[in-house]
Amino acid sequence: MTALSARTLEIAQSLVRLDTVSHHSNLALIHFVRDELARLGVASRLTWDDARAKANLFATLGEGKPAGVILSGHTDTVPWDGQDWTLEPLSGAVRDGRLYGRGSADMKSFIAAALAHAPLFLESKAPFAVHFAFSYDEEVGAFGVRGLIADMREAGTRPVACIVGEPTGMVPAIAHKGVNRYRCCVRGKEAHSSLTPKSVNAIEMAARVVTFVRGMAEGFERDEPRYEGFDVPFSTSSVGQFHGGIADNVVPRDAEFRYEFRDLPTADARAMQERVVAYARSLEPAMKEVARESGFSFETICEVPSFLGSEDDAVTKLAHRLAGEPRTTLVAFGTEAGIFQRSGIPTVVCGPGHIAQAHQPDEYVSLDQIERCCAFMRGLAEAREL
Repeated sequence: MTALSARTLEIAQSLVRLDTVSHHSNLALIHFVRDELARLGVASRLTWDDARAKANLFATLGEGKPAGVILSGHTDTVPWDGQDWTLEPLSGAVRDGRLYGRGSADMKSFIAAALAHAPLFLESKAPFAVHFAFSYDEEVGAFGVRGLIADMREAGTRPVACIVGEPTGMVPAIAHKGVNRYRCCVRGKEAHSSLTPKSVNAIEMAARVVTFVRGMAEGFERDEPRYEGFDVPFSTSSVGQFHGGIADNVVPRDAEFRYEFRDLPTADARAMQERVVAYARSLEPAMKEVARESGFSFETICEVPSFLGSEDDAVTKLAHRLAGEPRTTLVAFGTEAGIFQRSGIPTVVCGPGHIAQAHQPDEYVSLDQIERCCAFMRGLAEAREL
């Protein structure tokens, strides 16, 4: 292991030991990165959530260069409640050639590698700057990165490429599905269960829409043109939560369910949601004949756009060279790549570790993957062109 790889591992352990589960603050990690960069004379820009409990960090290494490459990572993790861990989730333990702990694969090792190589980026003769873009709340809807990008644009920074370091096994990924989640609330009219004609059963009306969402899923599987390379080569829809009712003998007034679409890059997620809303609206006239106040309401939980790059993109070719990897892949999980791409920045996804270990008990990343990421960073510092 090289000195910089050892430093990367040291930083990765420090980051894993910080609790940045999405419903907690990420400021301990952001301050850690900010302070490390400050020691190198690099200033950081922070953008905050409304409560100022979380922040994004943006920093430029190589100020004044005419172009820039973003290294993007999210700082939050998913929780581990109820999972059967054999190690302390925040231990940062190293055993049998692996770094263990929540966020080790997803995606603190990438952030650590970027930070460990900051001195090389500052000394680099590359004709482009390197930007660090570390966000909050990616795991719950990619909420933080939008403010980061807006602030970057306001500051006049115009990067020419973005590398999102999600765990791809250091194989450049050029596409992923979108993630679009919604909440549907149904207001009916309660009644004693012996008087059902005088009621509007919120659960039953909700169930009709749930069945419609399930029918859409079957239609995607049956009819949608396949996009080969994805584990599931068509769009999907599913219901993840359902709540309603207070007693067996009370017709329920209220029900709520949550559902999602994971749309192919070639599909239209908004049109999918419009179909659900239209179907629900078609049920309302009969409901309102019994109770004028009854009906459906919808709330968007998150809309993370799909991502579709190309093997011919300069940033993909750069990732090929740096990773020493001729292949490309498609990934099933969502990332911030589509958001960067829609802001006009060519993007690729490439980072250490594998998604099969992310979000799992005893999450880990192999030290070999960390070393490959370090070689990627060294290559970026030594690059003479994009």
